[in-house]
Amino acid sequence: MAFLSYPLQPTSCNKISKRSSVSPIFTCSMQPSQNNIKVVINGATKEIGRAAILAVTKARGMEVAAAVDNQLVGQDAGKISGMEEPLEIPVLNDLTMVLGSIAQSRATGVVVDFTEPSTVYDNVKQAAAFGLSSIVYVPKIQLETVTELSLFCEKASMGCLIAPTLSIGSVLLQQAAIQASFHYNNVEIVESRPDPADLPSPEAIQIANNLSDLGQMYNREDITTDNPARGQILCEDGVRVHSMVLPGLPSSTAVNFSGPGEVYTLKHDVTNVKCLMPGLILAIRKVVRLKNLIYGLEKFL
Repeated sequence: MAFLSYPLQPTSCNKISKRSSVSPIFTCSMQPSQNNIKVVINGATKEIGRAAILAVTKARGMEVAAAVDNQLVGQDAGKISGMEEPLEIPVLNDLTMVLGSIAQSRATGVVVDFTEPSTVYDNVKQAAAFGLSSIVYVPKIQLETVTELSLFCEKASMGCLIAPTLSIGSVLLQQAAIQASFHYNNVEIVESRPDPADLPSPEAIQIANNLSDLGQMYNREDITTDNPARGQILCEDGVRVHSMVLPGLPSSTAVNFSGPGEVYTLKHDVTNVKCLMPGLILAIRKVVRLKNLIYGLEKFL
């Protein structure tokens, strides 16, 4: 995949960008190129928000334009993300003011939403109203919300990505599982997580749904058993999931296929939230070209 290189203008420390009529939102230690994508991190003080600030700061062709959250308001976005030097971008709790500032600069902008399911719809509508695309990574978002946003983005001709995962490895696992499912009649998902939240995981549910959509039937030998030791059937086609919760384990998802005389296992381990950043950077580059909503990072691969 070829990345475009954007030349940076000379550094200008402690000066407020002249492109912004509103205060310190765009204050930075380096004056970026006009071509840079302005990225708003909404949910900036969460672990993933802080990782996103670091990743966007290091990526070519984009910059952190604002950090939005209800926590740590007023603190420097760079400092809370572990940077040695401040970004001179304070955490703000007013998304509307941030969007208005970027709209005045006529820059290409993207809002990355790490907030809550209840706020996603309004956040995406607000971003679209100011001409900004959106990337939404919010677990437990309702499918009804996705449907409503899809209709809205279609009418508004604005790009939006709803991502059940931003992990490229997780997407590749799902695609490989689909390919393997055509060759095996038995499949079970085994996952491990360090805590009991959200089990079965969104990843396991997505894999099971993908396999179910193919119209095949799996594990015919004991599909009707109600023995709890056999795990939970996620779909009517017999795809089972077993979830282990052991503190200290990495988040892991394995898809096990079997046929006569063989077992084929696909596995993906997550050890750090940084694994989501390559997918996020890819999504930021791609979503600005969209005029509608898409569901799933795999559409960009």
